[in-house]
Amino acid sequence: MNEVLLRSLTPSVLGILVRRGADFAAAEDAVQDALVEAVRVWPADPPRDPKGWLVTVAWRRFLDATRADTARRRREDLVEEEPAPGPAPAVDDTLQLYFLCAHPSLTPSSAVALTLRAVGGLTTRQIAQAYLVPEATMAQRISRAKRTVSGVRFDQPGDVATVLRVLYLVFNEGYSGDIDLAAEAIRLTRQLAAAIDHPEVAGLLALMLLHHARRAARTAPDGSLVPLAEQDRGRWDTESITEGVEVLQTALTRDRLGEFQAQAAIAALHADAPTAEETDWVQIVEWYDELARLTDSPIVRLNRAVAVGEADGPRAGLAALVALDDSLPRHAAVAAYLHERDGDVATAARLYAEAARKAPNLAERDHLTRQAARLNARGCR
Repeated sequence: MNEVLLRSLTPSVLGILVRRGADFAAAEDAVQDALVEAVRVWPADPPRDPKGWLVTVAWRRFLDATRADTARRRREDLVEEEPAPGPAPAVDDTLQLYFLCAHPSLTPSSAVALTLRAVGGLTTRQIAQAYLVPEATMAQRISRAKRTVSGVRFDQPGDVATVLRVLYLVFNEGYSGDIDLAAEAIRLTRQLAAAIDHPEVAGLLALMLLHHARRAARTAPDGSLVPLAEQDRGRWDTESITEGVEVLQTALTRDRLGEFQAQAAIAALHADAPTAEETDWVQIVEWYDELARLTDSPIVRLNRAVAVGEADGPRAGLAALVALDDSLPRHAAVAAYLHERDGDVATAARLYAEAARKAPNLAERDHLTRQAARLNARGCR
């Protein structure tokens, strides 16, 4: 069974059902039922037209559900609208579905959870793990989100800013998660950039390209994380870097700076440095100042503390860290790094161990555990 094929067909099938009159929540349930049936039937009897097969089965499942709780007149109207036999139309509705899932009535966290479930194909358990919440909590959140958008017209556009936030979060989940959604997020952001003349859309595309360019160097052959300073820059994708920088430069000329453009500028400065030692940390701090002004985000200020530590020395970085809440994600890891650079090995080892206990994923936990073990071994010598 080709799970990648099923996942790629899901958005288009879902879009066809919604355009034919199914509300979003019922259509999503019907498509999931059709996918389960495909997993059962296709290995022994693969269809000639997989997409058409899924549309037909999903529509019938939707009608079965509709007959149970809708008025007779509406049921008869829907039956008459059953798709005609033959190949299904080749329409990519994925970006439209992102707009529907990112409806302004949803919070950003609910929007991305709904998108990951309905469009991205992740299970509720996988999404719950990404958000570090119980599976039952995430199931309730997704159900509430589906109910919220169930009455929204499919051709009613959502909020562009929310769509950008969802695409950004989907990219980050794909960048570090078990299922690769990063390339799909880039593809959709390209579509959005072609459809909308908006500097922040361009900024997000540039940011994705610049981060994705470093992906091959982010992990060692054994799967362990490789910090930015230690990455083999010869493995970076120079074509993606060049494109990302060009897209960013064009966006910046519009003089409508937003957070994604500022983040992309920071990523471009990292990508532009031939070696880690040649990184322009002073300019990176200046961009973090802009980003903090735009977002007032404590996570941005945490990352700024690292940049200050590189530009002005570890004690300056630690001073910037004092004003931040130590319960912030990765606060202990940043503090450990700055203390190590300042020569306080014992404190750094303790903080690396603390950071490992709080790590959001296995790869990061293993990396931080190794850092603590390395410093503890140094202290024993």
